[in-house]
Amino acid sequence: MPRDTRGFLHWGKIMQMEIIEAHDETMTLAYAVARIVYAETLAKSLRVVEALTSMIFNAAMHDVKNIKHVISNSRIFESLRPESTRHEFLSVDASRRDFQMCLRVAKTMLHGNLPDACRHATMFHRSEFLPSWAVARGYICDIDGILFYT
Repeated sequence: MPRDTRGFLHWGKIMQMEIIEAHDETMTLAYAVARIVYAETLAKSLRVVEALTSMIFNAAMHDVKNIKHVISNSRIFESLRPESTRHEFLSVDASRRDFQMCLRVAKTMLHGNLPDACRHATMFHRSEFLPSWAVARGYICDIDGILFYT
């Protein structure tokens, strides 16, 4: 398969840049997780990014479901619903530094090297609203305005 190359000017010379298509399923999944985490946390801090990413892993392991299934659940992630004000953040520019932080954490999680930063939580919500499912539960931690539950 021929590779796409594009020329660009660098220090007076035309350089060739090779466009590499990511076919690696793990990398594709890492980007998907990172986009969800970014949209839900806006990457306020490394701590909250690690906590939400850990929660995704916990939810996938708790219900014996895979990560793809968890991150596609609009009941868990408000940003997946088109009417949500967070939906637009799913289209974040992948070159942003704060998104790159989410991506690094997602890759760490997918390689099995992310410690549980949310105390085994499998659900969450932001502190500005209280979903009906959370009324009968006590949250186990609050990180940057995101409450985590088992």
